[in-house]
Amino acid sequence: MSSNLPVINLMGPTASGKTALACDLYERGQFEIISVDSALVYRDMDIGTAKPTKQEQAQYPHHLIDIISPLDVYSAAQFVEDACLLIDEIHARDKTPILVGGTMLYFKALLEGLSDHLPNADAQIRAEIEHKANEQGWQAIYDELVNVDPLAGQKFKVSDKQRIIRALEVFKITGKPITQLQAEQPKNLPYRYIFHNYALLPDRVELHKRIEQRLRSMWNIGFLNEVENLIEKYDICDDLPSMRCVGYRQALDFLIKSDRSHKNKMEMEDKALFSTRQLAKRQYTWLRSLQETHCFKTYLTIKQAQEDLRNSYG
Repeated sequence: MSSNLPVINLMGPTASGKTALACDLYERGQFEIISVDSALVYRDMDIGTAKPTKQEQAQYPHHLIDIISPLDVYSAAQFVEDACLLIDEIHARDKTPILVGGTMLYFKALLEGLSDHLPNADAQIRAEIEHKANEQGWQAIYDELVNVDPLAGQKFKVSDKQRIIRALEVFKITGKPITQLQAEQPKNLPYRYIFHNYALLPDRVELHKRIEQRLRSMWNIGFLNEVENLIEKYDICDDLPSMRCVGYRQALDFLIKSDRSHKNKMEMEDKALFSTRQLAKRQYTWLRSLQETHCFKTYLTIKQAQEDLRNSYG
């Protein structure tokens, strides 16, 4: 297979219009779409993830949607493996892959590679860390990390719970700081691709309006019913990666741990809105970080992006 094969990356925060942009390009006939979204991989999680409908997927097929159960785990390493296989298959069909989504860790892993031979997650060690956090608070867990891996302590905040858990987990398994292992180990870079990076970065005020509208629509079309169905169909608990998706954790707490009063429902909706805004904020931060080391074109509006990309790929 020839080298320097083009890959189009369409990134942006939640509700920015990435999917509409990818579908607009798809209609030109020479593209296939690969989802870069850690929530869309889960089956039966449709409304809360803003997953394209069955009709939309029939018209605009997406790879890497509905590939695992909500009980399963899907890693960045697995994404890179799956995405590279798909990219090669798409190129073999003489088409160009469009990777679209908001999971910036996946994009970073694809663009920069992942450290080899870091240990897999250990459920027992993670449970022990979280138990200690519940008893002593996250500051105590953060202080423990700083003691064994000062560099990680500089990189992370006390609020970076998942990153702190992973760093401590790696240290407990290997006896070495994760920052040391990452610095020592080579990275698997997909050198055979040429990445064309584009980002939709709407005005924050406008994006917050879209997020509110999307959430309002989610509640109206039955998001709580979807979560109830998940509880009935699967052995759902709130520490599953699937239930860390914004909206689902709040809905699960409301359905399982509250009296389902109107007051609690309003509080749950407010928490979901806040969490979604925080997700968008993190996505902006990730994008700024990626832009420091990779070439990007950015757009404020979908229309601006559509016009430019039609000229580039029309």
